[in-house]
Amino acid sequence: MPAEQPTILATSGGYRAGDRTRIEFAPLVHHAVELAGVSGRAPRICHVATAIGDQRSWNADFTEAADVAGYQVRHLNLFPMPPTADLRGFVLECDAVWVQGGSVANLLALWRLHGVDEVLREAWQSGVVLAGVSAGSICWHKGGPTDSFGPELRLIDNGLGFLPFDNGVHYDSEARRRPLVHAGVASGELGRTYCTDDGAGLLYRGTELVEALAERKNSGAYLVERDADGRVAETALDIRRL
Repeated sequence: MPAEQPTILATSGGYRAGDRTRIEFAPLVHHAVELAGVSGRAPRICHVATAIGDQRSWNADFTEAADVAGYQVRHLNLFPMPPTADLRGFVLECDAVWVQGGSVANLLALWRLHGVDEVLREAWQSGVVLAGVSAGSICWHKGGPTDSFGPELRLIDNGLGFLPFDNGVHYDSEARRRPLVHAGVASGELGRTYCTDDGAGLLYRGTELVEALAERKNSGAYLVERDADGRVAETALDIRRL
């Protein structure tokens, strides 16, 4: 059963250490799946780890976490080749897509090369919940800070643009990200920018932010924009704890 309207959950979280597995899904992943409204069967989640080069060891960890959660998982690997000639069917048969973090610049280039960007747009418009962490958050927006090119953060502006905003991730745990967001907004390189601390997420229905969420008690979410006087203003968003 698809979501009632196009839905994106963009996060800086989703995982925790497992009891018997290396990782388990934290509340943000579970919430992404719940948003799909599945009942009467195991939810189907499409895992996309392009941003870390489709590492098979990580795929295995994700599969174990899905087994613990009672989800069916399929991996959309692009290395060494896509898993099927019918990527559209591969994705649209799933209830939710979860995009792993890593290099958002590499992710965007490879998705466009293989047509994954258009498949994901159709999936989003059809009610498949799109979600992810870090690179899997920035990708849905216009752009934001990234370390895709090296230790010094740079701004990208070629995100998928499903959401007409910019995005900052790991806002509390990586000290250089907040200053770069503020500088980018001040210069006009970034527009209205929504940011998340580790463990926080942003829920969009269509292209409207409807809720900020957190799986940790101290995680926050923020809006950074220029005010009427041209100054950068940062506003903490109301947040619901999962």
